[in-house]
Parts: sequence; C-alpha cells; structure tokens
Amino acid sequence: MLRQHRTSIAITLLAILPGAVLAQAYPNKPIRLIIPFGTGGPGDAIGRMIGRQLTESLGHPVVIDNRSGATTIIGTELAAKSPPDGHTLLLISTTHAVNPALFRKLPYDPTKDFAPVTLITATPFMLGLHPAVAANTVPDLIALARNKPGALNYGSSGAGSSIHLTTELLKSAANIQLTHVPYKGSGPAFIDLIAGQIQMIFSSTVSTLPHVKSGRVRGLAITSLKRASTLPDIPTIAESYPGFESSSWFGLLLPAKTPQPVVERLLKDTRAALKSNDVTQALQSQGAEPGGLSSAEFSVYFQSEIKKWASVVQSAGIKLDQ
Repeated sequence: MLRQHRTSIAITLLAILPGAVLAQAYPNKPIRLIIPFGTGGPGDAIGRMIGRQLTESLGHPVVIDNRSGATTIIGTELAAKSPPDGHTLLLISTTHAVNPALFRKLPYDPTKDFAPVTLITATPFMLGLHPAVAANTVPDLIALARNKPGALNYGSSGAGSSIHLTTELLKSAANIQLTHVPYKGSGPAFIDLIAGQIQMIFSSTVSTLPHVKSGRVRGLAITSLKRASTLPDIPTIAESYPGFESSSWFGLLLPAKTPQPVVERLLKDTRAALKSNDVTQALQSQGAEPGGLSSAEFSVYFQSEIKKWASVVQSAGIKLDQ
C-alpha cells in the first residue's frame, strides 16, 4: 500500500510538473497579442494600451498582430490554433459572443478552444434621439412607438452590429416595432440622425455626447445597469426595464489548455495594468469602466452574453450567412 501511495504521488507530480516548470520560465520570448480588428479603432487602441503595460510587467515585448476580417473570425481562428504556452493572447469583444448566433459554422469553438483571462473594459451605449421626437423619457419613447408601430427609424453600423442588436434587445423588452436602417459605420448614421432622416440610434457616449451638448441630439438614456458616475443625470433603460443591459466590452483569452499558472500570471498582470492611473484615466475618458474579473467570473459573464445575444438574434431573425 505504501508503494502504491508513493506511485500515486509521483504520477500526480509528473502531471503538474510541466505546467509548473512552464510557469517558472514564463515568459521566455515575445508575446503575440492578436487583435482581430483593423488599426486605429477602439479595439486596437485598447489592445495596444494593455500590450504596453504587459510589456513592462512581463519583461518581454508584447507584439501587436492585427488580423482583421470576417467579423473577427480570421484572427480568432489563428489564436485558437496557436500553441497553448501563454505566448499568444487574443483580444475579444462583444462580437466573440455574438458570432455563434450569427454564423452557422465557425472554424473554432468560442468557449472550448479558449481559456478566459479577464474582462478588460465595458462601455455602455447612449440612446440618442432627434430633438423633434416627442419623447423626453424612455416610457415616452415606448408609448410613441406603440402608438405608431414601425414609424420610428433607427440607425445602426450594420446588420449584426452591437448597435443593431442593442436596439433589437429594446424592441424585445418593450414589445415595440421599429424600422432598421443600416449604415456603414455610426458616422453616416449620425449625419442622417441630425438631418432627421432617422429618429434614433444607440452609440457610445463619447460619440453621442458632443451632439447632445450642441443640442442636435437628445441623450435619452444609457444601457448600463446603473447610472454612470460621469453622467448622473442620464437615466438607464434598466430603470424602466429592470435587467436591461448592453455594452461594448473587451476581454483577453488564451488558447485552451494553457497551464493555469500562466493564466493566473496574466490575470494578475492585467489587473495591475487596469489599476494604473494611465489606463484608468484613458478608459474613463472614453466612457468605459475598467474590468478585472477573475477568469472564472469572466467565463460566467461570457456564457451569459452568448445566451443573451443568441436569444436576440433568433427573435429578430438576423442572418449573416445562409
């Protein structure tokens, strides 16, 4: 029995030894951060900012690898097939949780092929109305939409975008009909909103506030569960429809089977980066809140996002591939 006990201990040690050895030596070369977006956008800016912080804490350069295309699928597939040694990171956004509902078949499993690290940040949307719309509150808007089904046009940055899905979430929660007008980006949509061609749009607070301050757009509500500390006078939609929440979020993943000590090291360093004054101020200037969820908490959050948006996509009948 003693011999069997010693053998069992030896087997256990051999099982955990590779991960422990890798963690002690990690990192031993540059780390690649795959950003499945083009350069210059918010995802690219956030990824590069976190990359700079991790370069300092890890002692090895974090090399940015922009792999945009196919609604983030190209870069995500590349990360899924990378060695699980902690030297390849993937920046994801809300799109990673939406794609399983929009596409019948993905070249990767969005959960099984990845190990969650943490949520980096989440940014609520603001609902902006043309000033001519006779609604000063969310209940006013819902009543107007119910009295004139389909008469209100809403803009989005394209079918399947976060703006599109957020509006569909509101339609479902309030049981109203609105007419979707897709654009190639939120910029052209705002031009038509200001001109009165469309009546409403969800967009980032940073994009919406300048138009609100100029009086060309009415800022009706935001999509976080609680009022933003920087916008205490703007109500939330959740105040009228409890539980309503939508945000543009970003997080970090690793390839599946990355040793847990490596995951924990990256979680620790990313959390430290998010607490730095430079990162905190940069995020808050964009209306975003720093994240820092544990890996387990981020996994739960991500699973809830997949479920929520799958329900919205199915209810709205949105299809990007046939």
